[in-house]
Amino acid sequence: MTPDSSSRPAVHLQRVIPAPPDRVYRAWLEPELLRRWLAPGELQVTRIEVDERVGGHYRVWQGSVNGDVGGFECEILELVPGQRIVFRWGFVGPERMHGPAFDSVLTVTFTDAPDGATTLSLVHERLDGLRAAMPEVADNVGVGWELVLDQLTVAVVEHPRRPRS
Repeated sequence: MTPDSSSRPAVHLQRVIPAPPDRVYRAWLEPELLRRWLAPGELQVTRIEVDERVGGHYRVWQGSVNGDVGGFECEILELVPGQRIVFRWGFVGPERMHGPAFDSVLTVTFTDAPDGATTLSLVHERLDGLRAAMPEVADNVGVGWELVLDQLTVAVVEHPRRPRS
């Protein structure tokens, strides 16, 4: 699917991942797995905090060889185990909450696909604030999700879920 543009107020992506829905769902909530996939290109996840409950925080710090580049300050709005996660997804710069935050809504659904796979559907909407302030970042939201979903696929296939303690 194409990245977000002025004529499309949301990013819509769908892909089949060769792992069961519960494993793909857990990859969105387990910091150890998130570190492996939630940073596109040359970026890396330097820190992550997940308070796994409705109303809980979801914070991702991203960095490069030049230092902290920002990340996401989010809130979990909905959790349906193995099926759906909805976030208030806030884009932030290196100054985190001391600087501007551009809120949007990210909805990820997980459904059974043939052969034990998962159809992941991602809708990232309400990107207007980000588009107004940083159009070059908004224009690359879709591309960024494409890149990290490729990495997510590798992470869940190469690192099967371990039982939770």
